[in-house]
Amino acid sequence: MTSITTKEIKMESIFNVCNVWKTNRNLYLKYFEKYTLEQLNKVPDGFNNNLIWNIGHIIVAQQALIYKGSNLNVYISDELFGLYKPNTKPTGLTTEVEVAELKILLISLIEKTETDFYNGKFVTYNERMTGTGFHLNSILDAFEFNNYHEGLHFGYMMSIGKFI
Repeated sequence: MTSITTKEIKMESIFNVCNVWKTNRNLYLKYFEKYTLEQLNKVPDGFNNNLIWNIGHIIVAQQALIYKGSNLNVYISDELFGLYKPNTKPTGLTTEVEVAELKILLISLIEKTETDFYNGKFVTYNERMTGTGFHLNSILDAFEFNNYHEGLHFGYMMSIGKFI
C-alpha cells in the first residue's frame, strides 16, 4: 500500500482545478469567434455589463484572488485592473487591440500561474471572505473559488448572448 502525503493530495487537487480552469477559459475563447466586436461591446437592456467586460473581469479577478491574495505581483496592468475589477462596468467600447490582449491573457495567465505554483511561488495566502460570502483560507481555496467565479460569469455571458 502506497502512502499519499497531504502535499501530494494538494498538488493533485490543484492539477484537477487547473484542468477545469483550462476548459473554462477555452469556452470563453469561443465567444471571440461567435460574436463581432460590436456584439462583444453591446450591453443589452436589463444588463449592466457586456460579454467583453465579463471576460476582462474574470482575468482581473483571477489575478487578484491568486496573486494579490498571496502578496505577489500580478501579470496585468493597473489600467486593465481598473477597467474590470469588481464593482465596475463598461465605460466605453473595447477596441480590437484590447480584445487581442484579452485573448492572449485568457490562456497565457493559466500557464504563468501553473508555472508559478509548481515553482513554489505561492508560499502564503491572506485568509479572507469574498464578496459573495466564501471563506478563502488557502491558495487551494482561491483556485477553487476562481473556478466557481468564472463559471458564474460564464452563466451571465450565456444570458447576455441571448439578447444580442
